[in-house]
Amino acid sequence: MDILTWAALSVDEQKAALQRSPLIGDSGLEQRVRAIVDAVASRGDAALKEFNQKFDGFNSANIDSLRLSESEISAASARVSAELKAAIAQAMANIDVFHSAQQFRPIDIETQTGVRCELRSEPIEKVGLYIPGGSAPLISTVMMLALPAKIAGCEKRVLVSPPPINDAIVYAANACGITEIYQVGGAQAIAALAFGTESIPSVDKIFGPGNRYVTEAKRLVSQDGRCTVSIDMPAGPSEVLVIADSDANAQFIAADLLSQAEHGPDSQVILVTDSEPLAQAVNQALESQLAALPRQEIAATALNSSRTILVKDMLEAAQVSNRYGPEHLIIQTRFPRDILKHIRAAGSVFLGAYTPESVGDYASGTNHVLPTYGYSRAVSSLSLADFSRRFTVQELSAKGLLGLGQAVMTLASNELLDAHKNAVAIRLASLKD
Repeated sequence: MDILTWAALSVDEQKAALQRSPLIGDSGLEQRVRAIVDAVASRGDAALKEFNQKFDGFNSANIDSLRLSESEISAASARVSAELKAAIAQAMANIDVFHSAQQFRPIDIETQTGVRCELRSEPIEKVGLYIPGGSAPLISTVMMLALPAKIAGCEKRVLVSPPPINDAIVYAANACGITEIYQVGGAQAIAALAFGTESIPSVDKIFGPGNRYVTEAKRLVSQDGRCTVSIDMPAGPSEVLVIADSDANAQFIAADLLSQAEHGPDSQVILVTDSEPLAQAVNQALESQLAALPRQEIAATALNSSRTILVKDMLEAAQVSNRYGPEHLIIQTRFPRDILKHIRAAGSVFLGAYTPESVGDYASGTNHVLPTYGYSRAVSSLSLADFSRRFTVQELSAKGLLGLGQAVMTLASNELLDAHKNAVAIRLASLKD
């Protein structure tokens, strides 16, 4: 990777150094995705079957339904090895523990005498879970979405994934309580969840990461007046930023960088360090490790849009990281928690030499659905709360209204909203009768 010295860069050059992959900024992307969304909205299952053939080489005309039957789910599950089932079970246990601990605790307080305010939470009834497939079927994403949805109490949980769906994805979905599984992926799957088709029901909220087509489709449907659907977050091509000092292990860093670069050609990885010898050693390690990867062509393309940034110290490293706002942040330094105190923007943070990003992707218990593109400066990682909606309740006694009414009427009067004022005044007058 190119090595840039942060202090030697101009303001514009620093900004350019933190730009995402140019593959993300495809100017024609919105138009192409909008055409797919419109086709699904107007033609339903027929469009989905055509796109299955066009984009995934899957002939849906030869199957009875886009939905997997119980027998197909059972057959797929039977083909999964015992070793993989055991790994899935261990990951599920940790994810369950961490997310169960996030259960909502209601608030019920009196803000002043006779004025009772509450915060309540209810699960979202219908959720759609998008699971990336294709060249890297993300079994782990099934657990990251399906388990929180189940724990939150979402009544209808619909899973979609590109065909043919990997057996382990089917097994993990079934193990997590998902029985409604549909063979469709890409932007067309997002459109199907938003609008509904003859086979696939519409949902209230769509979850799941994906490539730039999926991310763009999520954005478009969330702003489309023809449907009412929300999305979890902008979760697109994967990215990682590593902060490392001279004590860091170059081989470990290279492995972490490549673990994200192999996701896709539009992924991006960045190393921020105060040690030029380490930067050179990481580049050498990248070269040797890349040569041994089956997905080396994909990773190599991602590395073309990646770089190393040399900083004067670890405080500046934290500042650079906060400006970038990475999806994943690895801090491999002598005292990582000292740097953590300065971190303000990251989807998920991994501390120390023995915490590779891979553990969070699969089995530590945290969620791997994270904001990308720098959205971590304002958007949080996926949690149990995202599968619920919160609402407030207020209840005033007569005494409560007497104590609060004049302040409300004064504020309403100053906002020139006389009907608001009158709604209080008419009640206060009744209390004097």
